[in-house]
Amino acid sequence: MILISVRGSTPIFGNSCFFAPNATLIGDVVLGNNCSVWFSAVVRGDVNYIRIGHRVNIQDGAVIHGTYKTAHTLIGHDVSIGHNAIVHGCTIEEKVLIGMGSIIMDHCHIGTNSIIGAGAVLPRNTIVPPGSVYGGIPAKLIKMVDQDLLDGEIKRIAQNYITYASWFDKEKNSPPN
Repeated sequence: MILISVRGSTPIFGNSCFFAPNATLIGDVVLGNNCSVWFSAVVRGDVNYIRIGHRVNIQDGAVIHGTYKTAHTLIGHDVSIGHNAIVHGCTIEEKVLIGMGSIIMDHCHIGTNSIIGAGAVLPRNTIVPPGSVYGGIPAKLIKMVDQDLLDGEIKRIAQNYITYASWFDKEKNSPPN
C-alpha cells in the first residue's frame, strides 16, 4: 500500500484490513475494521476528509475523493464500491452497492440498502431514498430493492470481499499500525 501524509494528516485504519500493494491512501482518511482497498484504488483525503465504516470494499481502480472546503465523503458500514467507480464528496449510508464505473458527485446522499447500477451517473445533490435501485445517465429510480437483491447482491458482494481479502497475506500487505 502507498500511504501518504498531507497537511498534517495520515490515514488511519482499523483491524483486519487488506490493502493491495498499489492501493493509495492519502491524508485525512479513516477506515473501520475489515475493510479492503484493492489494486490501483485511490482514497484521497487531501482536500477534505473521508470517513469509511466497517466491512467496506473499495474495488480495483475506484477513486474516493472530495471537494476542498465544501464536500467531504462519508461511507457507512457494509458498502461495496465497484471497479472504477468515482465517489466524490457525498454520503453513502449502510449496506449499499455502488456499481462498476458509476460516478457519484458532490452532495449526493445514498440511502441504506440501495444499489447504484453499473455506469450510472448521479449528478450533484441527487438524493437516493433507502431501498432504491438507481441507474442510467443521469441516474433515476429503476425499482425498489427486494429481499432477493438485498441478500443476493448487496450482502453477498460485501461478504465475498471479506473472503477475498482473507486469501492474501495481510502481514505482508499492510503497514504496521
